[in-house]
Amino acid sequence: MLLAHDDEGSGPAVVLLHAGVADRRMWDAITPALAHTFRVIRPDLRGFGETPMPAEEYADADDVDALLASLGVTDAAVVGSSFGGRVAMELAMLHPARVSSLVLLCAAYRGLEPTESVRTFGAEEDRLLEAGDVGGAVDLNVRTFLGPEAGVAARELLTQMQRRAFDVQIAADQAVPGPAPRRVEVDPTAIAVPTLTVSGAHDLDHFRSVARHLAEQIPGAEHVELEWAGHLPAMERPDAVLALLLDVLRDDPTVHAP
Repeated sequence: MLLAHDDEGSGPAVVLLHAGVADRRMWDAITPALAHTFRVIRPDLRGFGETPMPAEEYADADDVDALLASLGVTDAAVVGSSFGGRVAMELAMLHPARVSSLVLLCAAYRGLEPTESVRTFGAEEDRLLEAGDVGGAVDLNVRTFLGPEAGVAARELLTQMQRRAFDVQIAADQAVPGPAPRRVEVDPTAIAVPTLTVSGAHDLDHFRSVARHLAEQIPGAEHVELEWAGHLPAMERPDAVLALLLDVLRDDPTVHAP
């Protein structure tokens, strides 16, 4: 199955992988300017946006690899937000030749135990979904994952994207048989490309710890914390994240100035 996607601009390829509360629309404010310099490819992963979630075994990293192959892209810089950051690392593990560099924005990672704040969030989300209160679960995610810099438009867009994801995924999970995501183990010490990990000072403590841990474990990786950011800096202050990405992708020596 080929992922729904946008493919804009020309030049070196950059893949933007969305967060698990969003879809490819989360990059709308960044893509036009980025596409002046790069070929920007942004897919909807399975169960998000316009990509369905069929009843079969799959790995998100394999889906991204297949998409790049179909587009004739041999390798790309991969930017992943939250869940998309985990998929980016999985791509680097399963298909290392596809990845020339990584930017991990508040990445998800299974290698650290969840903190109390994450467990509390997860329990409340489960409670709301089990009660059939999908709207309440959407609101919970928007409140939790958008930082103080996010405006009304960002909150409205995230509400739409998270609602869409819940609708698709709940329907898929109720099917028999249902989808079967394949777990991919990530060994950060085996990632061998230039990597920047980014955290937000207003994010949940778990994700801040993940960013620091990955920077310590991935050979040569560096870490920057954005003092203004929550969990989704690309939606909260897209201009600032665009500037950061342009510096990273152009290999600017001032890249790590937040």
